[in-house]
Amino acid sequence: MTGYQPGTSPLHRAPTGVKFVGMLVIATGVFVLSAPTWVGGVCLLVLAGYAVARLPLRYCWRVSRSLALIALLLFAVQWWLVSLDAAWLVSLRLVAAVGVANLFTATTRVDDVVSSIERAAAPLRRFGVRPDRLGLLAGLTMQAVSTLSLIAGQVREAAKARGADRSVIAFAVPFLVRTLRHADDLGEALAARGEDDRA
Repeated sequence: MTGYQPGTSPLHRAPTGVKFVGMLVIATGVFVLSAPTWVGGVCLLVLAGYAVARLPLRYCWRVSRSLALIALLLFAVQWWLVSLDAAWLVSLRLVAAVGVANLFTATTRVDDVVSSIERAAAPLRRFGVRPDRLGLLAGLTMQAVSTLSLIAGQVREAAKARGADRSVIAFAVPFLVRTLRHADDLGEALAARGEDDRA
């Protein structure tokens, strides 16, 4: 998965707060539904959202390929450990929840999310809550998802070039090292900005 994809579709122009609430409703709603057919219907709704957003086909293919690999692995494990019905339900829930979350990040700028959260959290200042910290946390979370996806893709391509694309260790070790290095660099950047744990 990657980050924001520029565009002028209705989803791109929709208010950030409305999209965020819609994402939460869908992502939590699929875990309330207990019938695979209903969850499958939600997946079709999310798919329609990608069509409305008019996202690039190359981007959609990359997203669907990554999501399909995870869903198939989860399906196999659930079928083996539980049942076929449970495998369908859990896999479809994953596709719907991750799909709608990725649709939100693809059609919403990080700056818009940060600003929206800061405005919504402004009344909480009287309770000692800092809206700017909440906005920063949301922004970092969204950027972390796209950054980790980018690192995973680069590590996977490097492993494939070495002929070790089927080795779990060849992927896991470099991915872990690069992720920790990124976290360390991010911590230093935040400290340089003064975003430390001081009162």
